[in-house]
Amino acid sequence: MPTKHWLMKAEPDSRIVKGKDVKFSVDDFESVKTTPWEGVRNAEARNLMKEMKVGDKVLFYHSNCKNPGIAAFAEVSKEAYPDYTAWDASHPYYDPKTDKEKPKWYMVDATFVRRATHFIPLSLLRTIAAAAEPPEVVSYIGDDGVKAIKGMALVSRGRLSVQRVEEDAWKIIEKLAEHGGWEEGIATTGKGKASTSRTKGKGKDDADDDQREEAATGTAADDPAADESKSSGRKKATGTTSRGNKRKASDAVGEIGLRRSTRARK
Repeated sequence: MPTKHWLMKAEPDSRIVKGKDVKFSVDDFESVKTTPWEGVRNAEARNLMKEMKVGDKVLFYHSNCKNPGIAAFAEVSKEAYPDYTAWDASHPYYDPKTDKEKPKWYMVDATFVRRATHFIPLSLLRTIAAAAEPPEVVSYIGDDGVKAIKGMALVSRGRLSVQRVEEDAWKIIEKLAEHGGWEEGIATTGKGKASTSRTKGKGKDDADDDQREEAATGTAADDPAADESKSSGRKKATGTTSRGNKRKASDAVGEIGLRRSTRARK
């Protein structure tokens, strides 16, 4: 069976939910190496995780922060199994409507592979997607690269915390991560051109797409936004999430659930 590609979100900044820090950054991921992707409470995101197979590739994305974007590469190391945090009343993403006998929520284990040599900001991807031709700073991706980025769910429906990534887009992301060429803040200045003006924080759209997707401090089990942010509740560096959830991108805010970053870190 061919390898599939995915994008999974987490919150890199501290946010306390039920007394636990749901933060889960690339530093945390690199430190623990392998972690359960618990806390997803969106049906669509859950179903996508249930499709994942060991060896599938993952883009690790920082969400609900000032500079959202792709920070690292990972892979699925364990296929979907019941998310036991859903019936843990102390967990940030506890769901009283599910139980051990009939689990509603599932998670996979993801293993850190490597950091992106160049962090790829959402602002850059949006600039590319809005261009008729490759922006000068990333001209090396060519017209096919622009087309691939335009087709990414991240730029067309960014709130979902777990997303499919097509192989052509994956290859362009790898190329961008390897070659870079832009400065930290990128804004669209005109047809296909990207200015390298630095901007603190993200633009309105960025915040909308990312911050909102993950900013929620908790959402109903079926709230799409909750799903987006995989709660990254990680349990210290043992490989298990003690952080409540990975709260992957913010489940709470979007309509599409983000959850990866609710890993309640102790």
